[in-house]
Amino acid sequence: MNLTVYCASSNRIADVYVEAAAELGELIGRGGHTLVYGGGRVGLMGVVASAVHEHGGRVFGVIPKALRAIEGVAYEVADDLVETQTMQERKALMFNLAHAFIVLPGGYGTLEELMEVLTLKQLGYHEKALVLVNTASYFDPLLALFEHFYTHRFVSPDTRALFHVAATPAEAMRYVLDYSPPRSGTVRTKWE
Repeated sequence: MNLTVYCASSNRIADVYVEAAAELGELIGRGGHTLVYGGGRVGLMGVVASAVHEHGGRVFGVIPKALRAIEGVAYEVADDLVETQTMQERKALMFNLAHAFIVLPGGYGTLEELMEVLTLKQLGYHEKALVLVNTASYFDPLLALFEHFYTHRFVSPDTRALFHVAATPAEAMRYVLDYSPPRSGTVRTKWE
């Protein structure tokens, strides 16, 4: 299974996030899956990729040319490392290769990737599993914002079914492996 993982490229984060990324990478690798990700060797990206390799999985990185040109950023030992011209091409390839999406804590880029995949699922462009790994309650403020959306009727509350929130990488993997798309196709988003 191709698992697209979105996560931080920062090296300045707490150990709890690093440990969760390593655990996820181990689970992906031990399961014989392929990691599809942004091609970096820094931050949580590098931790996940290294752990996947260490535990027998494949690593498929997708990195824009401009980022690859920065010394030490790319995970050059990936099984496949595809260079794109733009970030948009990178995201499209990662999206198309994915059988499921797992989101670890991250910053602006991770949030942007999450919101794009979530919106595309809401609009019916895909029915792939989408799970957030809520390490140390990292995503709680975002989930509270989503509740604010529902309360003020900017987003239908039934869109909660578009994604799953997992407390641990192990729970996230169970969700992804057991996932089957809704029988009725996309989630209905009309107000009743």
